[in-house]
Amino acid sequence: MKVYDGDGYILGRLSSVIAKDLLNGENVILLNAEKLFITGSKKDIFNKYLKRRQIKSHQNPEHSPKWPRKPDLLVRRIIRGMLPYKKPRGKIAFRKLKVYIGVPEKLKQFSEKSVTVERARVKDGQKGIDIGKLCQMFGYQINNPIQNK
Repeated sequence: MKVYDGDGYILGRLSSVIAKDLLNGENVILLNAEKLFITGSKKDIFNKYLKRRQIKSHQNPEHSPKWPRKPDLLVRRIIRGMLPYKKPRGKIAFRKLKVYIGVPEKLKQFSEKSVTVERARVKDGQKGIDIGKLCQMFGYQINNPIQNK
């Protein structure tokens, strides 16, 4: 089992490493999915994912592709795009992926042992946006336990 911490990593580069691990038969856990970083212009990134969310089939809108607002589900969907999902090998690999927002209590001991991927690190001054902020722009509300009390 491999554990990755998404804090300070570029989404696409880390996702490609995770996809290869999944295809090699590893169980993968990704923590802090909302802190993954997408590089580029914020406006371009927002427009790209807005267009993806707006794609609808005119004949049957229920059969349209689904793009979630929740950060962990969005990251899972992006990693699924890097797998041969429609083939048995890809489906088995995708089932071995667990993605979490933050670090759950039951996985605290694994967070210190997370794998590092140097080529996927965010460089200082790099333009882009966090997955959490992108999802907030689409209407996702991050539950803050302090606000709920």
